[in-house]
Amino acid sequence: MMKMPKFIPISEPSITDKEADYVLQAVKSGWVSSLGEFITKFEEKFAEYIGVKYALTTCNGTTALHLALVSLGIKEGDEVIVPDLTFVATANAVTYTGAKPVFADVDPETWCIDPDDIKKKITPRTKAIIPVHLYGHPANMDEINKIAKEHNLYVIEDSAEALGAEYKGKKVGSLSDCGVFSFYGNKIITTGEGGMITTNDENLYEKAKYLRDHAMSKEKRYWHTQIGFNYRITNIQAALGLAQLERINELIEKRRQIFSWYKEFLQGIDGIKLNPEKPWAKNVYWMVCLVLEKDFRIDRDELMSKLRERGIDTRPFFYPISDMPMYHKSNTPVAHRISQRGLNLPTFFNITKDDVKFICDTLKEVLAL
Repeated sequence: MMKMPKFIPISEPSITDKEADYVLQAVKSGWVSSLGEFITKFEEKFAEYIGVKYALTTCNGTTALHLALVSLGIKEGDEVIVPDLTFVATANAVTYTGAKPVFADVDPETWCIDPDDIKKKITPRTKAIIPVHLYGHPANMDEINKIAKEHNLYVIEDSAEALGAEYKGKKVGSLSDCGVFSFYGNKIITTGEGGMITTNDENLYEKAKYLRDHAMSKEKRYWHTQIGFNYRITNIQAALGLAQLERINELIEKRRQIFSWYKEFLQGIDGIKLNPEKPWAKNVYWMVCLVLEKDFRIDRDELMSKLRERGIDTRPFFYPISDMPMYHKSNTPVAHRISQRGLNLPTFFNITKDDVKFICDTLKEVLAL
């Protein structure tokens, strides 16, 4: 039996003196709520990084999704096509508007929404598609945008897990009507909790900004013409986000290096698959993923339990949303197969090559039981 190191978590943020300095500046400025220079700087720098005209902060990624949908006019009676294999927030945000999420299967190679299944799920009520760039890999945006154009549909990129990922040289979040990002503590960059909408559409940006701030009139203070939301981020959070964004290349390259370590130490093991990276994509490997493609002596859940006994945290792939009691069943065999056999391995900035080697050696040992 190998000697166990200290417990290796699935994820943890990378916070440096830069982040602490910016946050302290925000606190000392007195602008600690939803106004302050760090919010403006964060939005401007984020838009520049993604390659769009506008970026709008929100208090988390789920509210960013909801705000984008409402700003595009999605309402009760509409349908929005989402992948069945994603975090539940993608479908919940649709439901908040009164619209119905319709679940499409995923592509077996990218694990992202399958354009062929999108076509099968379109009805006269369909108004939008939300492709999710799952675990850091972009969806097939050319095909998705082509379908959307043919049927006059909006496309909202759920880029929560894929900040910095690229599709044919362009960053996700710039490839559709709008993109949505999350800055939860385990994401590529973090603000603790936070989100962002990116777009080139000025009307969409202005509408979302208006609704985000309680739909308060610009001309008449404390006069509201619609039911809006308080979906604003704080200046303190934006300060943390700006510092993280200034380190984005470093953070992404470390994730790509971590994946290369896993790939090196797990090569030659029959029956497992790691994250894909198509020739047209740059994967940012938000989470290093492992899928059991054949039957071992133990299943996915038992494997996770054995790893935890040895001090290694993991987490299962997302469950198909259509299996959850508040949603309707959907025929998505690929999503179900991948979900049942997939797990996420520790992926965070401060993990070392020795840590990854220990994880991989332990995986080999457990799978050989």
